[in-house]
Amino acid sequence: MGNLIRIRDLTVRFYTYEGVVHAIDDLDLDIRQGETLGIVGETGSGKTMTALAILRLIPYPGRIESGSIVFFDRDLHSEIELLKLSEDKMRSIRGNKISMVFQEPGAALNPVYTIGDQISEVFLLHQRRELGKRANKQVDRLLRDGDGLAASIKRPFWHWQKRLYNKIAQESNPFEPRFLSHVPLFRRLLWRLKNESKLLTVDMLKDVEIPDAARVAVHYPHELSGGMKQRAVIAMALACSPELLIADEPTTSLDVTIQAQMLELFRRIKVEKGASVLFITHNLGVASEVCDRVAVMYAGSLCEVASVEELFLHPSHPYTKALLDSVPMPGKELQTIPGALADPLNPPSGCRFHPRCPSATPVCQQEKAKLKEISKDHMVACHLF
Repeated sequence: MGNLIRIRDLTVRFYTYEGVVHAIDDLDLDIRQGETLGIVGETGSGKTMTALAILRLIPYPGRIESGSIVFFDRDLHSEIELLKLSEDKMRSIRGNKISMVFQEPGAALNPVYTIGDQISEVFLLHQRRELGKRANKQVDRLLRDGDGLAASIKRPFWHWQKRLYNKIAQESNPFEPRFLSHVPLFRRLLWRLKNESKLLTVDMLKDVEIPDAARVAVHYPHELSGGMKQRAVIAMALACSPELLIADEPTTSLDVTIQAQMLELFRRIKVEKGASVLFITHNLGVASEVCDRVAVMYAGSLCEVASVEELFLHPSHPYTKALLDSVPMPGKELQTIPGALADPLNPPSGCRFHPRCPSATPVCQQEKAKLKEISKDHMVACHLF
């Protein structure tokens, strides 16, 4: 199975008045085609920053200092270096080839637009070719079925409509729907494109199992429950059938029943859409349910990467073992990890975890361990191996 995303030596820094924040340091990570890769770790370990770096959405005053993020475009059958793309080309990939479900659905949705309008915009921006073809089918039906005096008068107008939709359906068309919407002559023509996008929106809401999707599409975000808003955000992310779906703690703010429904939805999406999923969570139980492989991060560095079964049955890095031991279990005394998360403004030298590690050696304080394969598909960054 080939890699969809290949990250090498990724370094992200935030330049603040208090100093330089070391958010991510020399990260190496692969996301394979058709898999669900989980990223787990404490708050502040760099999980969300890794996802934002893939989309080149690092907020100010942060920036990507160095590294490489290669994306394999299945449509073009070629590799694309995301960090070298222009902003316009990167914008065409966001929401189209790579989509993200953000951690808080209420913050991801615009409160002054309906759910349908916000999802329709994705189709209008990235799926104009598909919309043009669908609109053409409607015009073909009018030309085929239209008869009588009224139809004969309108037929030249329908032919003109079809030529416009053919132009829109081209790969490199000069027409921008938002621009044409300000031209009175084109407003009625674009109404059909918007109508097609609304029909696709209702279909997407049905795909994420929202009941009475047509009614929900005309509602505003504040009129929906947390679970419904999360489903709407997932529908928006899936609108263009992305090759990579990034889910940033999508079940954190939901109750247990809705969490189970969301996890089942992600499993179904992976099978039906054939997409790869980057699933970010701090819940190891959730990771064990939905992921094929799991990457463990600590203080901006990768500690361990392995399949779910291997990681839970044979954890190797001391931090991974400490994380698993800290999961509450009936009849077992709750274990904690001593100390506090490494200060990103002044990180410890060598291995970031060594001040809290019970197995630390002198070399851990001086040198950062590199990822090494200790068994098939099991990578560990630790001097003990």
